[in-house]
Amino acid sequence: MEQTMIQPEWSKVAEVELVYKTKVKASERPVIKSSKDCYSTFMKVWDENRIEFQEEFKVLLLNRANHVIGVCEASIGGITGTVADPRLILAAAIKSLSVAIVLGHNHPSGSLKPSIADEELTVKIKEAAKYHDIKLIDHIIVCNEGYYSFADEGLFIALFYSDTSIR
Repeated sequence: MEQTMIQPEWSKVAEVELVYKTKVKASERPVIKSSKDCYSTFMKVWDENRIEFQEEFKVLLLNRANHVIGVCEASIGGITGTVADPRLILAAAIKSLSVAIVLGHNHPSGSLKPSIADEELTVKIKEAAKYHDIKLIDHIIVCNEGYYSFADEGLFIALFYSDTSIR
């Protein structure tokens, strides 16, 4: 007589599989050397029909040589905002074995001025990424007419190295 082992309910869990597949050769991937490169790469993947219509948040995932591994669409919101979850952003960075990331989002209004919420989210993601040895290189606000770079404008220094709280 054969005995069948019955598994208790608590032991039935989902299997998690981490997979990374690419069809793009490393030599064909864009290289990020400046905020202009970030903007150019974001604009290639942004739907120009929605950039002035709906706020979106994307992340460039980079390898050690600053080659773009991929782009993560972190969130799509409404006219006045979107909610980007740092856990999902970091999950994508970790899963893709990224060593650096660049945050990017648009302002449908066309304004390139970062909001306090933009600044707070940047700090939160930078601090969380640091614990995983992932570097946040920049946060870019994009629109059809140009971009704003947190790094170029010295906002990284103001936000991350001052003893004062955010504005």
